[in-house]
Amino acid sequence: MEEQVFGGEHHSGRPARSLGTAMKRGMLGCCPNCGKGRLFRSFLKIVDHCEVCGEAMHHHRADDLPAYLVVVILGHIIVAAAMTVEQSTTLSLPQHLAIWIPLTIVLCVAMLRPVKGAVVGLQWALYMHGFSGRADALDSHPEIEHR
Repeated sequence: MEEQVFGGEHHSGRPARSLGTAMKRGMLGCCPNCGKGRLFRSFLKIVDHCEVCGEAMHHHRADDLPAYLVVVILGHIIVAAAMTVEQSTTLSLPQHLAIWIPLTIVLCVAMLRPVKGAVVGLQWALYMHGFSGRADALDSHPEIEHR
């Protein structure tokens, strides 16, 4: 299996797409192809097609990855901040709960949409999940092939 060369030609023979630009455009809620059209039609629903360039977006497969990434990122930030505050102040448990629970909820909601946009941009840039123009083929299991 060949590796994709970023900035060169994609392993499928198609021109390479800029991964950084596509993810940045997705984080900003713009079409990863043209950067002008909207990526979201509601809070977390992706548009079917870009209204500017016509790029199809309906086949993306972001699934649960954005939520997992938000949990991992915020988990590190919130736990580190809570431990730092715990070491440097004498807040009671109810005070900590009053600070960290609302902050965690607000940051999770605020980060979910940009992270989902970045994941869709990543999939578009790497020709994943329908963005290649071909239907996704299911991988077969090695033990089933030998029977």
